Amino acid sequence: MRFKISNTTSSMAIDNSLSGYVTACALVFLSGCTAYFDTGPKADLSQKVVRRMQNDESLPLPELSKTPPKTMETAITEAKTRQQPLKLEAPPVILEKTKTGSGDENKQLSIAEARSMALENNLDLKIALIEPSIAATYVSEEEAKFDDLIFANAKYANKSTPLLDGDVVSFKPVDKNSPLKNERAKLNMLPQDTEQLDIEAGIIIPLRTGGKITLSSPLNNKETSRYVPSDQYLGALRFSMSQPLLRDAGIATNVAGIRIARYEQDITDLKTRLQSIRVLAAIDKAYWALYAAWGELDIRRQQYEIASQNLAMVRRRVAEGLTAAIETNRAEIGVAERMETLIVAKTKLKLSQRKLLQFLNDSRYDLDTATLLVPATPPTLLSFDFDRNELAKKALEGRLELLEMELKLAADSTKIDYLENQTLPMFMLDYSYGSQGRNDDFGNAYSDAFGGQYDDWSIGLKVEIPLTNELRKSRLNRAVQQRLQRLTTRDLKELTVRREIYDALDQVDQNWQRIIANRQNVVLAGSNYDAELKQFNEGIRTMTEVLETLTKLGDAQTKEVKAISDYQVALIDLAYATGTLLGYSKVDMGQGLQ
Repeated sequence: MRFKISNTTSSMAIDNSLSGYVTACALVFLSGCTAYFDTGPKADLSQKVVRRMQNDESLPLPELSKTPPKTMETAITEAKTRQQPLKLEAPPVILEKTKTGSGDENKQLSIAEARSMALENNLDLKIALIEPSIAATYVSEEEAKFDDLIFANAKYANKSTPLLDGDVVSFKPVDKNSPLKNERAKLNMLPQDTEQLDIEAGIIIPLRTGGKITLSSPLNNKETSRYVPSDQYLGALRFSMSQPLLRDAGIATNVAGIRIARYEQDITDLKTRLQSIRVLAAIDKAYWALYAAWGELDIRRQQYEIASQNLAMVRRRVAEGLTAAIETNRAEIGVAERMETLIVAKTKLKLSQRKLLQFLNDSRYDLDTATLLVPATPPTLLSFDFDRNELAKKALEGRLELLEMELKLAADSTKIDYLENQTLPMFMLDYSYGSQGRNDDFGNAYSDAFGGQYDDWSIGLKVEIPLTNELRKSRLNRAVQQRLQRLTTRDLKELTVRREIYDALDQVDQNWQRIIANRQNVVLAGSNYDAELKQFNEGIRTMTEVLETLTKLGDAQTKEVKAISDYQVALIDLAYATGTLLGYSKVDMGQGLQ
């Protein structure tokens, strides 16, 4: 009983050992196969690129604020000023109330719609989207170097030769009693007709180790007539291998071109994504420039209408004898001045819309269309308390230019490794083996070749050592210097990114303060205008003084609209500095970048 248990245990141990050995061998084999067929970039860097390309290109501003965002009213209330409490119920400029003509001539356009049009129609993006396809062809071109090659050739020859003089020879027969011993004779080649057919087919297998394997099967048929007719068939199997041992040896060396092409493909994908972000950021800025143009036009129209109302009021008062006639001229000058600013504002609106239409490139809207695009997306009027260091860190992680630089450095490293291998001497090992057979037809001759009765083989070495090797050493040295240059460039880019983040944060803060200041100025200028107009009606002020306060009110309103537009642009620049966009909509750029 004990014996059986012991025997079973021993058997199980042997089985486990064999199983472990087989498993280990299988793992080694599989790992070898994986290394042989692995032509991709570094795994960690490749995964980093994939994760970055899958990220949603949206900067969540509220999540990055250390405190809850503040509205403009809250910020004004908290501002420490010496002025009397402001009447905040006075509304800012609202574009939706702008009189823009009939509804058929206008198109309400949200910023999400503008982005969608751009991703579909923008010519810059269409040009950029072709680049990934071009980059993929370079990868295919490099991979094609390891395509197996099937070859076949056939040759038929027919030759008729006359009697030809030959050499004078002396016979040394094997049989010492032969009568030909030591006899001299002149050998002549008899006239004959020869037909010969040579056929060979095989496959050439390039190896990722740098070598090459050739498998082939040559067949030959030679038939002669006249005098001594003959008909022979030869068949053979051939195997040959050539493998470099130093220069051009190794998997890493021979797949370096594929790896570099894949790095370039990833770089192209990143550039295409960056171009998409750049175009969308430019569209966002053009959108808010159109918003500002509409706001200014609205203000200039209000100024003109108020000046016209004042002119009508002055004429009525002059007719009633309540005001001097000179005030009519002053009021008319005010109307004429505001007509000029209104004309300029209308032209500015057209120019801003045309710039946005160029980005959109929508077939429904010509650059000189009569349709007016009216911004429908309200501006973000919230104050954020950003963590400056956290945003700088996010920029260093998310900027596509920095990731592109990492890929270039990895490609440089692969190139340097390849060029280091190229500085080695060439040491080539060649081996060939063949087996042949002879018979009365191709089939039997080919079968005899499998018998291995008549075989031949050879092995050889080939060495090439440059005397100076300056050519390859210079290429290696240049690649090393270029990588050092790129490393310095990366450090400069990181420094530039950090500066852009801090500059963008200061611009955001500045433009928010401008909004607060101009909002208060609008309220005060409006109150001042009402007071001046009241005093004019009482005969204390002239119309010139009233128009001056009206101009100041218009300027204050224009500055407020400009500050609001600049604040939106500053937020766009902040998002762009982190390598993303503002989250006006869930823009899926992955579909456009396939």
